Amino acid sequence: MSQSITFDDYYQNRVTLSFEDHPFSSEPKHVWVICKFHTQWLLTQHPRRGLEFPGGKVEDGETPEMAAIREVDEETGAKVSDIHYIGQYKVEGKNGTIVKNVYYATISDIRLKMDYLETEGPYFIQNIPQHIKKLNHYSFMMRDDVLTYCLKRIKKLYLSS
Repeated sequence: MSQSITFDDYYQNRVTLSFEDHPFSSEPKHVWVICKFHTQWLLTQHPRRGLEFPGGKVEDGETPEMAAIREVDEETGAKVSDIHYIGQYKVEGKNGTIVKNVYYATISDIRLKMDYLETEGPYFIQNIPQHIKKLNHYSFMMRDDVLTYCLKRIKKLYLSS
């Protein structure tokens, strides 16, 4: 049995996060991509939810990794140079269960676009705010423990130098 972390999210939904290989679904329908461009974190500005890392749904014929790369491009104009599976989480909400893969991506290039689809384009920050959970201009996805645990794992695996 895989080790997992369980907590309630911003909306009081039950969230279970695991760093094992696809513990909840071999074909998740959603992705979330924690992006780094040189020394800065690359987020996107969602018009309703606020600042967040790129992500979205896996389309027909795509692998989750392909969807992650596409979503980063669509929402920020960024080109992914490296992408790594970090973990998977499931949210058991009032309207059903969502399973999402989390990736860490390094960005090699960003191009300006006329349309970023459902977002307002790229947004850069030097550091993730220590008290992000209290900052309403960040998306609810940025303010739960998925980000906290995933950042610790990313720093341990990819940013410790």
